[in-house]
Amino acid sequence: MAGESYARSRRRDLVAIAGAATLTVPWIALHHFPGLDLPSELIAVAAGVAILGGAFLLSWAAELAERDIPQSLAILFLALLSVLPEYAVDMHFAWKAGTDPSYAPYAVANMTGANRLLIGLGWATVVLIACFRAGTSELVIDRRQRLEMRYLVWATLYSFLIPIKGTINLFDAAVLLSLFGFYAAAAMSSESHEVNLVGPAALVDREFGHAGRRFWAIGLFAFAAYAIFISAEPFAESLVEIGRRSAIDEFLLVQWVAPLASESPEFLIAILYALRLRGSVGIGTLISSKVNQWTLLVGAIPIVYAISAGGWAGLPLDERQTEELILTSTQSLLATILIADLRFSRSDAIMLALLFAGQFAFTGTHVRYLFILAYMVIAVGLLVAGGSQRRSMFFSLIWPWHRRESGRPA
Repeated sequence: MAGESYARSRRRDLVAIAGAATLTVPWIALHHFPGLDLPSELIAVAAGVAILGGAFLLSWAAELAERDIPQSLAILFLALLSVLPEYAVDMHFAWKAGTDPSYAPYAVANMTGANRLLIGLGWATVVLIACFRAGTSELVIDRRQRLEMRYLVWATLYSFLIPIKGTINLFDAAVLLSLFGFYAAAAMSSESHEVNLVGPAALVDREFGHAGRRFWAIGLFAFAAYAIFISAEPFAESLVEIGRRSAIDEFLLVQWVAPLASESPEFLIAILYALRLRGSVGIGTLISSKVNQWTLLVGAIPIVYAISAGGWAGLPLDERQTEELILTSTQSLLATILIADLRFSRSDAIMLALLFAGQFAFTGTHVRYLFILAYMVIAVGLLVAGGSQRRSMFFSLIWPWHRRESGRPA
């Protein structure tokens, strides 16, 4: 019976790996025939499915990598690779903006939409799934993931300074890329821990051993990253083209529809972790993705823009982009305060989801400022009336050298 069970599990895992890889094949094949005049609808479907396949491959590669490197570093690599679609799309818009100013709003639109999706949809979904699977009212976050939380707080606080200047410039790039560099160095020095593999990752570990596991992890990472990279930009552009023909606001398409595609890898990966009762790792993946987007992504935008424009000027921010950036910063601040005590409850997740969803129901300029105010009022209220535990742990993220961190063990 044990042999039959193992055989069924082995077949299931092999089918899963083959199926995920197969999802990427149609678009990889079409990509190598650039002369084809394909309809936008076909491009959207083929490229979108390739992104989904790549997401599953990335999740298994990350699990394999956790056996050989610190968890924080594995999460960083996973988050970095899974947001490659976002980088590709945003860098495309930033490069075009250097020669065509009409593209400048799209770079900020795509970045702010992706960031708000991560928290308003991604974080909330993972917490709700994790709580449902575990039969609890809150998700306990591993203390080791305070590394990601610390750099998210620092990047969030700095993000409030960008709208004041009216541009995203090379100074911002220097600060944000430095933060990412310190984060990467800290992740590399964190300690490893034993990981119990399941599913396709466990199959690879059993069948190929220590050396084979490393080979497969690198191979899956590389193949999935390639599939996602070549799929993201044409997928986003095809959606924009569809919108133009349908007379839909292109800014909104770039801000929400394109990030839905490019963010799908990390969403799927985090949801898979939550379904496997590893919700803390799933949230850690999304927090790391948020850090990557606030530092590496935003920092790269002015560099690409400056190279394309052939000068030192920063990417200009108009009134709408400024509002969107402030709204994104306030959402991020509230989210970091909510998780500072290493507890993420269902009610917290529902609140973030409702605030995020409300922005689609009320889209006017003045209403955006009301949401900004709502995020700030709730954030300040949590710090003032949320208890000394949350307050002290939040401020210890900002000034870790000021006092010893305290809090409930995770």
